[in-house]
Amino acid sequence: MNRTDGLVRRAVRSRENGAEGGCASGGGAGTGLNANTPDDNQDMNQNKDHEDNIDDGDSKETRLTLMEEVLLLGLKDKEGYTSFWNDCISSGLRGCILIELGLRGRIMMEKSGMRRRGLCSSRKVILKSDQPTGDVLLDEALKHIKETNPPETVQSWIEYLSGETWNPLKLRYQLKNVRERLAKNLVEKGVLTTEKQNFLLFDMTTHPLSDNVVKCRLVRKIQDSVLSKWVNDPQRMDKRMLSLIFLAHASDVIENAFAPLNDDDYEVAMKRVRELLDLDFEAEAAKPNANEIIWAVFMAFTK
Repeated sequence: MNRTDGLVRRAVRSRENGAEGGCASGGGAGTGLNANTPDDNQDMNQNKDHEDNIDDGDSKETRLTLMEEVLLLGLKDKEGYTSFWNDCISSGLRGCILIELGLRGRIMMEKSGMRRRGLCSSRKVILKSDQPTGDVLLDEALKHIKETNPPETVQSWIEYLSGETWNPLKLRYQLKNVRERLAKNLVEKGVLTTEKQNFLLFDMTTHPLSDNVVKCRLVRKIQDSVLSKWVNDPQRMDKRMLSLIFLAHASDVIENAFAPLNDDDYEVAMKRVRELLDLDFEAEAAKPNANEIIWAVFMAFTK
C-alpha cells in the first residue's frame, strides 16, 4: 500500500524557517530523557492506571483518548472529514480501543505457559476489571470482551470490532459509526464543530476544526517525542505516546503530524518511527513492567 495516499502533502521548508507558520515543529533531533521516578512496587501498582490516563504536560489541558487523537490527526482541518482513500483508520481506531482498555487496567493478556512462553500474538485477551470507564465506546467493547467465552486474540478482536469478519455470528461485535461518535465527543470538548456539506449526490455531516490550539499541541507532542525528547528506548517512553505513534502509523495518519517539519527533522522523525516499527515486539512484551496488550496490538498490525 502507498503510505502517502490521502495524506497532507508535507511542505518543503528550510532548516531556518521550518518551525514557522501552522503548528510549531519539534525542537530538533536532541536526545532528552524522560526519567522515571523510582517508587516502591505497591505505590506503582496503585497509581499505574491513574498515571497511564494522564498525558504529559499541563493536567488542565483538554484530555483526549487515543481514539480521539488518531481521528484528530486524520481529519482535514477545514473540510472536517478524513480522506476517502484512507482504508486503514477504521482498524486503527479499534486497535486504539484495545490499548486504551489495556492502559486503563480493564483487559490483559492471558498468562503464558511454559510451552507458549512469549507468543503474545497467539494468546487470548481476558477481562481484568469490568468497572465502567465512562467512555461509551470503551464500555461497549469491554462488554463484548466480558461476554465472550472462550476468549479471543487481539487480532480477532480488531476484526470483530471493525466488522471485518467472515463469521456471521461475530458481526454483533461490530462497533458502528465510530468516527462519527468520536467526532461528536470532540465537538463536546470544544475541539471540533458541526456543519453540513453538499457532495452533489448526497449531504454529509462534517466536523471542521474549531480549536487549532489542541491539534497543534497534539502535533507538537508527537514531534517532540521523536525529536527533542527522543529516549531511544521504548521501555522508557511514555506508554500512551508510544501507542499513539504506532497507532497513527497503522491508521496512515502519522505523516500528518510531521508535515510542518523541515526536511532534516522530517528524515530524523521518520527514521525513528521506522526504528520503533522494526523492534522485536515479542521480546519487548516479555520485559519487566511491559504492557502486553500494547505490544500484542502492535504485532496485529505488522503481520
